[in-house]
Amino acid sequence: MLECGNRMKKKKWKKIRLGLIGRIIIALIVGAVTGPYTPVELVRTFNTFNGLFGQYLGFLIPLLIIGLVAPAIADIGRKAGKMLLATALLAYGATLVSGFASYLTAANIFPGMITPTAIQELGKAAEAPAWFTLSIPPLMGVMTALIFAFMLGLGMAYCRGEALRKVCDDFREIIARTIGKTIIPLLPLYIFGIVLNMSWSGQAADLLSVFLKIIGIIFLLHVGVLLLQYSVAGLVSRQNPLLLLWRMMPAYFTALGTQSSAATIPITLQQTLCNKVHKDVAGFVIPLCATIHLSGSTLKIVACAIAIMLMQGSPIDPTVMVGFIFMLGVIMVAAPGVPGGAIMAALGILHSMLGFGDTEQALMIALYITMDNFGTACNVTGDGALAVIINRFYKN
Repeated sequence: MLECGNRMKKKKWKKIRLGLIGRIIIALIVGAVTGPYTPVELVRTFNTFNGLFGQYLGFLIPLLIIGLVAPAIADIGRKAGKMLLATALLAYGATLVSGFASYLTAANIFPGMITPTAIQELGKAAEAPAWFTLSIPPLMGVMTALIFAFMLGLGMAYCRGEALRKVCDDFREIIARTIGKTIIPLLPLYIFGIVLNMSWSGQAADLLSVFLKIIGIIFLLHVGVLLLQYSVAGLVSRQNPLLLLWRMMPAYFTALGTQSSAATIPITLQQTLCNKVHKDVAGFVIPLCATIHLSGSTLKIVACAIAIMLMQGSPIDPTVMVGFIFMLGVIMVAAPGVPGGAIMAALGILHSMLGFGDTEQALMIALYITMDNFGTACNVTGDGALAVIINRFYKN
């Protein structure tokens, strides 16, 4: 009996696991609190790890773009059809609207919340240099990888080459596993090292206070995007938009818990049917949009990027941001289905188009994943709105 009781306790203990968000929040808090009391030797050790991890991440980014974008474009091209094309264009349009809404809001509100001089030298004044450094140059530049991925994806879509397609599918699996098994588990330690160094040099308090303000604004933006999407859906379908949105709330709260668009598909599908969407349309649009429609994720990335740029005192160039948002919409189609997959896929253009270095990328990851549940919930709930719109033009 005693042995049985011990086994039950062990089983209960195993069920208590911190998710990625929990670990990153702990890393942020512990790094900020312990920084001023940490010996310089330990800070240098973490700076060494951060330097190595940053080099590894930089090496992976072009490979990540090729491994994810090329197969995603080939998938869409091979399944060419009117409903697929309409859904893909609608999802891309919704993503762009979300990105531009985020840009306009952040560009007008964030400057009054963020003082550039507070963290202007963000991560650049490291008083505790790493013990050693190691250079791991990438095989190619980010834009080279992006153009190559487009060429490869379109070529596979139209040439119907099974051998090359199999190689690309296997490579995509390698990249997804690399993200899931090496990058994601080490992210909390990487972010801890960044915040520890900033706290040690007296910068973390300003950073965390800004983080809290940004999170609140982004949550309100998520609500605004969903209201906009369902207003359009209600107008097109001639239904009450608030009622349509209310019926999708089970999917929203399920996504908050699962943090996965794929795991929420059954609930999203069920609630979409409640909104009078034809079962064939719902069965096609919902699984597809779980992969290609990431309005909530795009919104977060744009807002967080502007916040980081303002922290550094960098100018917000509208021309650059417009190009960034259009490119981000394409990148989101290829985002892998792992926690934080969207921000990992976006690192390439954050570096190439906005000039983000290792520290800025780490802060982007921390900000993004802290709100990952809400972004996923916004994505899947918006899928229901797109299904309602597509259903309006569906004919048996």
